[in-house]
Amino acid sequence: MMDASNPQMDAPSGATHDLSVVVVPLLKGVLYLEDSPGLWNSLLNLQARVRDYVAVLGLELMLDEAEGYAFLRSKPEQEDESAAGNLPRLVARRQLSFPVSLLLALLRKKLAEFDAGGGETRLILSRDEVVELVRVFLPAGSNETKLIDQVDGHLNRIVDLGFVRRLRGQERMFEVRRILKAFVDAQWLAEFDQRLAAYQSQLGQSDEAADG
Repeated sequence: MMDASNPQMDAPSGATHDLSVVVVPLLKGVLYLEDSPGLWNSLLNLQARVRDYVAVLGLELMLDEAEGYAFLRSKPEQEDESAAGNLPRLVARRQLSFPVSLLLALLRKKLAEFDAGGGETRLILSRDEVVELVRVFLPAGSNETKLIDQVDGHLNRIVDLGFVRRLRGQERMFEVRRILKAFVDAQWLAEFDQRLAAYQSQLGQSDEAADG
């Protein structure tokens, strides 16, 4: 006799296998259409079941068909630990340093400007272009070698996070991945713009004091 209270036991074994094939990669990280078109199509077909399945785990599926990416995140109510009922967190919260946050905001702004210009769909930047993005926020006369080493370190961290990726065979060329839009939205970017303006103002005052 089948157990009507457990839909998974009623599902054909092949369907359960298909669900696992989609959910397991999502539990490991971001799923991109361009990287795994077959898996992406399976996700679209099983979307409702995937949402129901991960909801039991305190997660929700974030899927952007237009941009071609999907990932899991904790439900908003799970962010409040008092409401979580001590449920273990399956998606780790990662604390970012100020330089990494700054670079992510600058890349997100660059992506917004790129999209506003139309034309190409992939934003590709060289390491030197990324260095120039950051340079304006550093004190004049900063050591060039040290600056490049720092940018390399921050870029490596952002590659690990999945927001940019190196082009194959081109170690110093990076694609800004569109999933960055999901983590740095317009409101967050606007607030960060205010912080950047204050930071630049402080730098300007420091330079004037040094000149005086």
